[in-house]
Amino acid sequence: MTKAGFLEFVWIWNEHQGQGTPKIHKRIAGWLEARLKNKEREILLMAFRGSGKSTLVGLFCAWTLARHPDTRILVLAADLALARKMVRNVKRIVERHPLTKGLKPKSRDQWAADQFTVARPSELRDPSMLAKGVGANVTGSRADIIICDDVEVPNTSDSVPKRADLRLRLHELDYVLVPDGLHMFVGTPHSYYTIYADRARVEAGESKPFLDGFARLELAVLDAKGRSRWPERFPLERIQNLRRRTGHNKFESQMMLRPVNVAEGRLDPDRLRLYDARLDYSEGNGEARLMLAGKRLVSASCWWDPSFGAPEKGDSSVIAAVFTDEEGGYWLHRIAYFKHDPALAGEIDEATQLCRQALGFADGLYLPAIHLESNGIGKFLPGLLRREIKRAGRKIAVVEESSRKAKDLRITDAFDAVLAAGALFAHRSVWDTPFITEMREWRAGGKSRDDGLDAVAGCLLTEPVRLQGVPEPPLEHQRAEWRSGLPFKAGDNFDL
Repeated sequence: MTKAGFLEFVWIWNEHQGQGTPKIHKRIAGWLEARLKNKEREILLMAFRGSGKSTLVGLFCAWTLARHPDTRILVLAADLALARKMVRNVKRIVERHPLTKGLKPKSRDQWAADQFTVARPSELRDPSMLAKGVGANVTGSRADIIICDDVEVPNTSDSVPKRADLRLRLHELDYVLVPDGLHMFVGTPHSYYTIYADRARVEAGESKPFLDGFARLELAVLDAKGRSRWPERFPLERIQNLRRRTGHNKFESQMMLRPVNVAEGRLDPDRLRLYDARLDYSEGNGEARLMLAGKRLVSASCWWDPSFGAPEKGDSSVIAAVFTDEEGGYWLHRIAYFKHDPALAGEIDEATQLCRQALGFADGLYLPAIHLESNGIGKFLPGLLRREIKRAGRKIAVVEESSRKAKDLRITDAFDAVLAAGALFAHRSVWDTPFITEMREWRAGGKSRDDGLDAVAGCLLTEPVRLQGVPEPPLEHQRAEWRSGLPFKAGDNFDL
């Protein structure tokens, strides 16, 4: 049992290997040891790719076993091969480190590729160190330390179902870790919706970060002053070459530890201009005005992409509303994902339920028309929607649309220019819907969800509808036309 501190343990190993100990390794080693002294049991180590963090964590495991041979360590990685790599590293350290003599067991069957048991005083069922892939069954195992080493990789985080499955499996570790055990995460972010995020992703349904409360150490390749954290191995010239070769997103994610999708995204929601204003409708002098955030609105587009999907199947209709102001700015004011209620199907059919929701959406936003995508099931809905509008006595037109262009092209044509110009505003409520996630996940030709993107693209590509010759509804349901002021003639017979 060694009494050496962890930094000393690392220094001795590096001297034994004929190499020095860089400053970044000293900082990581000191931080890990300080967390133990402070009895912090949940920690997150994030360091750039190539920083040697996994090597240091392997040394940490060997040091822990040298101090307390009865310790049981479970290593989880994205797959078993990665976890075995960590176990092999620790075995090599135990065999060769001057301070771990006597730990290697005499029996060869206790020195396997994916697990080993050191010579220890207690008879315990679980091995000293065990490697598992994150998808493996760990029910029945017990561990004093759980190390999640690179559990988040593209294969476990590049879609919503994969991220949900990863989180579910990581939550199961609470039943494996003993009370007062140490839970350590080591890795780099591979998605904007990373498990390592320091802020909740509200649009993904989070109320707090996944690793809320974890002590964190984040070491990007460049510090706050733009200096390399390991100049001997990563001089600035090499860092710039890495940035050019790997692309912006991958460099930001893997070297600067900023949560973005590793794959280069076409639609960046960070380019949306967030606002929180309400529509302000007023009438005066025979003129209607619709204002938003101090801007007068001159036109609006509403696009509905319908679906009859039941709630448990995850399919939904999507309707969106985009306004245009006098200066050419676009305002994505609302987007709604709605479904029919199967429990009401006996009284109100599915199509009527959806039409009433679409009507309520449009009517509440002073929208003059609903563009209805008539491909597929949409061909049956225009008549039903017109019927519901007539019953409600509203002045809303229904415009049937048939999309002939490929969806990917339609989305890129709609979003590219307006995002590049910084001309697309989005209401805060949009962040409470799946739309923002769709933007981050979308790849041309990919299989990610794009219902909301398609609806907003329809709005952006649609010319505003000017109602002419529409039959007048009953007087109590009439509204003045806010999109263009009615002519007003002032009297000129003044007595001077």
